[in-house]
Amino acid sequence: MYQNGLQELTVERPLSLSYFIGIGFDEEDMIGVLDYYLTYKGVMMAFIFIIGFPALFAYRMYLRATKNQDK
Repeated sequence: MYQNGLQELTVERPLSLSYFIGIGFDEEDMIGVLDYYLTYKGVMMAFIFIIGFPALFAYRMYLRATKNQDK
């Protein structure tokens, strides 16, 4: 959500997840920005990157360990 004088705009733009952590952004990029939030697509991508990929990797390692124990 941007504010330009008295006018407020809601604009969908690409945004790095580092903005939510608080690293890797410039103060100049945030001039006029009232608020920012993830869209539904962004929430799903964050879930997949934070939970999904590590879970798949752990499951793969578990399967590999049980396969090696059977031999």
